[in-house]
Amino acid sequence: MAKYKRVMLKLSGEALAGEKKTGFDEATCLEVARQVKELTDQGIQVGIVTGGGNFWRGRTSENIDRTKADQIGMLATVMNCIYVSEIFRSVGMKTEVLTPFACGSFTRLFSKDTANACFAEGVVVFFAGGTGHPYFSTDTATALRAVEIEADIILSGKSIDGVYDSDPAVNPAAKKYEEITMKEVIDQRLGVIDLAAAILCTENHMPMMIFGLNEENSIVNTVKGVTKGTLVSC
Repeated sequence: MAKYKRVMLKLSGEALAGEKKTGFDEATCLEVARQVKELTDQGIQVGIVTGGGNFWRGRTSENIDRTKADQIGMLATVMNCIYVSEIFRSVGMKTEVLTPFACGSFTRLFSKDTANACFAEGVVVFFAGGTGHPYFSTDTATALRAVEIEADIILSGKSIDGVYDSDPAVNPAAKKYEEITMKEVIDQRLGVIDLAAAILCTENHMPMMIFGLNEENSIVNTVKGVTKGTLVSC
Protein backbone atom coordinates (compact mmCIF):
# COMPACT_ATOMS: atom_id res chain seq x y z
CA MET A 1 0.00 0.00 0.00
CA ALA A 2 1.41 3.40 -0.95
CA LYS A 3 2.34 5.76 1.89
CA TYR A 4 1.72 9.00 0.00
CA LYS A 5 -1.02 10.71 -2.02
CA ARG A 6 1.07 13.36 -3.78
CA VAL A 7 4.82 13.17 -4.33
CA MET A 8 7.46 15.38 -5.91
CA LEU A 9 10.00 13.30 -7.83
CA LYS A 10 13.38 14.88 -8.50
CA LEU A 11 15.38 13.22 -11.26
CA SER A 12 19.01 14.18 -11.64
CA GLY A 13 20.18 14.80 -15.18
CA GLU A 14 23.09 12.43 -14.66
CA ALA A 15 20.73 9.63 -13.62
CA LEU A 16 18.63 10.15 -16.76
CA ALA A 17 21.78 9.80 -18.85
CA GLY A 18 22.49 6.34 -17.43
CA GLU A 19 25.97 5.01 -18.01
CA LYS A 20 26.53 7.43 -20.89
CA LYS A 21 26.73 10.35 -18.39
CA THR A 22 25.44 12.77 -21.02
CA GLY A 23 22.26 13.17 -23.07
CA PHE A 24 19.48 10.62 -22.53
CA ASP A 25 19.44 6.91 -21.94
CA GLU A 26 16.05 5.91 -23.33
CA ALA A 27 15.94 2.59 -21.47
CA THR A 28 16.43 4.44 -18.17
CA CYS A 29 13.69 6.94 -19.02
CA LEU A 30 11.30 4.17 -20.07
CA GLU A 31 11.88 2.37 -16.78
CA VAL A 32 11.11 5.59 -14.88
CA ALA A 33 7.94 5.96 -16.96
CA ARG A 34 6.87 2.38 -16.21
CA GLN A 35 7.21 2.94 -12.49
CA VAL A 36 5.47 6.32 -12.46
CA LYS A 37 2.58 4.82 -14.44
CA GLU A 38 2.26 2.13 -11.78
CA LEU A 39 1.92 4.91 -9.21
CA THR A 40 -0.58 6.99 -11.19
CA ASP A 41 -2.66 3.86 -11.87
CA GLN A 42 -3.02 3.63 -8.08
CA GLY A 43 -4.24 7.24 -7.93
CA ILE A 44 -1.00 8.75 -6.64
CA GLN A 45 -0.37 12.26 -7.94
CA VAL A 46 3.16 12.82 -9.26
CA GLY A 47 5.04 16.04 -9.90
CA ILE A 48 8.51 15.91 -11.45
CA VAL A 49 11.54 18.18 -11.54
CA THR A 50 14.58 17.22 -13.63
CA GLY A 51 18.09 18.47 -13.32
CA GLY A 52 20.08 19.59 -16.33
CA GLY A 53 23.48 18.12 -15.58
CA ASN A 54 23.32 15.68 -18.49
CA PHE A 55 23.56 18.71 -20.80
CA TRP A 56 25.06 21.64 -18.97
CA ARG A 57 27.02 22.54 -15.87
CA GLY A 58 27.61 26.24 -16.40
CA ARG A 59 29.12 26.89 -12.99
CA THR A 60 32.31 25.16 -14.08
CA SER A 61 32.83 27.66 -16.90
CA GLU A 62 35.18 30.59 -16.30
CA ASN A 63 34.20 32.37 -19.51
CA ILE A 64 30.43 32.74 -19.22
CA ASP A 65 28.58 35.17 -16.99
CA ARG A 66 26.88 33.32 -14.10
CA THR A 67 23.44 34.68 -14.94
CA LYS A 68 23.72 33.53 -18.56
CA ALA A 69 25.15 30.17 -17.52
CA ASP A 70 22.21 29.60 -15.19
CA GLN A 71 19.78 30.56 -17.95
CA ILE A 72 21.32 27.90 -20.18
CA GLY A 73 20.90 25.43 -17.33
CA MET A 74 17.21 26.34 -17.02
CA LEU A 75 16.72 25.64 -20.73
CA ALA A 76 18.49 22.30 -20.29
CA THR A 77 15.85 21.31 -17.73
CA VAL A 78 13.10 22.34 -20.17
CA MET A 79 14.58 20.02 -22.80
CA ASN A 80 14.79 17.21 -20.25
CA CYS A 81 11.18 17.67 -19.14
CA ILE A 82 9.83 17.76 -22.70
CA TYR A 83 11.76 14.61 -23.59
CA VAL A 84 10.82 12.65 -20.48
CA SER A 85 7.18 13.79 -20.66
CA GLU A 86 6.98 12.40 -24.19
CA ILE A 87 8.45 9.11 -23.00
CA PHE A 88 5.71 9.08 -20.35
CA ARG A 89 3.06 9.70 -22.99
CA SER A 90 4.39 6.81 -25.06
CA VAL A 91 3.43 4.41 -22.25
CA GLY A 92 -0.06 5.85 -21.80
CA MET A 93 0.19 8.71 -19.31
CA LYS A 94 -1.09 12.27 -19.64
CA THR A 95 1.51 14.95 -18.98
CA GLU A 96 1.91 18.70 -18.76
CA VAL A 97 5.12 20.76 -18.68
CA LEU A 98 4.94 23.96 -16.64
CA THR A 99 7.60 26.68 -16.65
CA PRO A 100 8.02 29.95 -14.72
CA PHE A 101 8.69 31.78 -17.99
CA ALA A 102 7.03 31.73 -21.40
CA CYS A 103 8.29 29.15 -23.92
CA GLY A 104 5.76 29.81 -26.63
CA SER A 105 3.59 26.75 -27.27
CA PHE A 106 6.21 24.36 -25.85
CA THR A 107 5.02 24.67 -22.24
CA ARG A 108 2.39 26.33 -20.04
CA LEU A 109 3.11 28.99 -17.42
CA PHE A 110 3.27 27.66 -13.88
CA SER A 111 0.68 28.45 -11.27
CA LYS A 112 -0.45 26.42 -8.29
CA ASP A 113 -4.02 26.44 -9.63
CA THR A 114 -2.89 25.04 -12.98
CA ALA A 115 -0.83 22.34 -11.30
CA ASN A 116 -3.69 21.33 -9.02
CA ALA A 117 -6.13 21.19 -11.94
CA CYS A 118 -3.73 18.86 -13.75
CA PHE A 119 -3.33 16.62 -10.71
CA ALA A 120 -7.11 16.39 -10.33
CA GLU A 121 -7.28 14.99 -13.88
CA GLY A 122 -4.57 12.39 -13.28
CA VAL A 123 -1.93 14.32 -15.23
CA VAL A 124 1.76 13.98 -14.37
CA VAL A 125 3.10 17.52 -13.99
CA PHE A 126 6.66 18.40 -15.00
CA PHE A 127 8.06 21.55 -13.41
CA ALA A 128 10.75 22.77 -15.81
CA GLY A 129 12.95 25.87 -15.90
CA GLY A 130 13.93 25.90 -12.24
CA THR A 131 12.67 28.91 -10.31
CA GLY A 132 13.06 31.09 -13.39
CA HIS A 133 15.87 33.03 -11.74
CA PRO A 134 19.67 32.66 -11.73
CA TYR A 135 21.58 31.68 -8.60
CA PHE A 136 18.98 29.06 -7.66
CA SER A 137 19.55 25.37 -8.36
CA THR A 138 17.03 22.72 -9.37
CA ASP A 139 17.28 21.53 -5.74
CA THR A 140 15.78 24.84 -4.66
CA ALA A 141 13.19 24.67 -7.44
CA THR A 142 12.22 21.18 -6.28
CA ALA A 143 11.81 22.29 -2.68
CA LEU A 144 9.88 25.41 -3.71
CA ARG A 145 7.43 23.58 -5.99
CA ALA A 146 7.00 20.73 -3.48
CA VAL A 147 6.01 23.23 -0.80
CA GLU A 148 3.74 25.14 -3.20
CA ILE A 149 1.81 22.06 -4.35
CA GLU A 150 1.73 20.66 -0.80
CA ALA A 151 3.46 17.39 -1.69
CA ASP A 152 3.75 14.77 1.03
CA ILE A 153 7.45 14.20 0.35
CA ILE A 154 10.27 14.85 -2.10
CA LEU A 155 11.68 11.69 -3.70
CA SER A 156 15.16 12.43 -5.00
CA GLY A 157 16.41 9.83 -7.48
CA LYS A 158 20.14 10.05 -7.92
CA SER A 159 23.02 8.09 -9.36
CA ILE A 160 24.03 7.41 -5.71
CA ASP A 161 21.78 5.36 -3.43
CA GLY A 162 21.54 7.59 -0.36
CA VAL A 163 23.35 9.94 2.01
CA TYR A 164 26.85 9.07 3.20
CA ASP A 165 29.15 10.71 5.73
CA SER A 166 31.74 11.09 2.96
CA ASP A 167 32.00 10.45 -0.76
CA PRO A 168 31.77 6.64 -1.25
CA ALA A 169 33.50 7.00 -4.62
CA VAL A 170 36.56 8.33 -2.78
CA ASN A 171 36.20 6.61 0.59
CA PRO A 172 35.24 2.89 0.40
CA ALA A 173 34.59 2.97 4.16
CA ALA A 174 32.00 5.76 3.88
CA LYS A 175 29.02 5.24 6.20
CA LYS A 176 25.52 5.35 4.75
CA TYR A 177 22.68 6.83 6.80
CA GLU A 178 19.24 5.20 6.93
CA GLU A 179 17.81 8.43 8.35
CA ILE A 180 19.25 11.86 9.06
CA THR A 181 17.79 15.28 9.82
CA MET A 182 18.06 18.21 7.46
CA LYS A 183 19.84 20.12 10.24
CA GLU A 184 22.50 17.41 10.42
CA VAL A 185 22.89 17.55 6.64
CA ILE A 186 23.48 21.30 6.91
CA ASP A 187 25.74 21.18 9.98
CA GLN A 188 27.90 18.37 8.58
CA ARG A 189 28.00 19.98 5.12
CA LEU A 190 27.15 16.69 3.46
CA GLY A 191 26.26 18.38 0.18
CA VAL A 192 23.04 16.42 -0.28
CA ILE A 193 21.14 19.48 -1.51
CA ASP A 194 21.88 23.19 -1.76
CA LEU A 195 21.67 25.24 1.44
CA ALA A 196 18.75 27.33 0.17
CA ALA A 197 16.75 24.17 -0.59
CA ALA A 198 17.64 22.63 2.77
CA ILE A 199 16.45 25.72 4.64
CA LEU A 200 13.25 25.86 2.60
CA CYS A 201 12.51 22.21 3.42
CA THR A 202 13.32 22.74 7.10
CA GLU A 203 11.11 25.80 7.48
CA ASN A 204 8.19 24.06 5.77
CA HIS A 205 8.67 20.58 7.28
CA MET A 206 9.14 18.97 3.87
CA PRO A 207 10.84 15.54 4.19
CA MET A 208 13.03 14.09 1.46
CA MET A 209 13.93 10.54 0.53
CA ILE A 210 17.17 10.12 -1.39
CA PHE A 211 17.54 6.85 -3.28
CA GLY A 212 19.34 5.25 -6.21
CA LEU A 213 17.26 5.82 -9.33
CA ASN A 214 18.85 2.96 -11.23
CA GLU A 215 18.08 0.32 -8.61
CA GLU A 216 15.33 -2.15 -9.56
CA ASN A 217 11.81 -0.75 -9.05
CA SER A 218 13.31 1.96 -6.85
CA ILE A 219 10.62 4.64 -7.32
CA VAL A 220 7.69 2.32 -6.61
CA ASN A 221 9.48 0.72 -3.65
CA THR A 222 10.33 4.12 -2.20
CA VAL A 223 6.71 5.26 -2.38
CA LYS A 224 5.67 2.01 -0.67
CA GLY A 225 8.21 2.67 2.07
CA VAL A 226 10.41 -0.25 1.05
CA THR A 227 13.70 1.38 0.15
CA LYS A 228 17.42 1.22 0.63
CA GLY A 229 17.64 5.00 0.46
CA THR A 230 18.06 7.65 3.14
CA LEU A 231 15.19 9.57 4.73
CA VAL A 232 16.08 13.20 5.40
CA SER A 233 13.57 14.38 7.99
CA CYS A 234 12.72 17.91 9.07
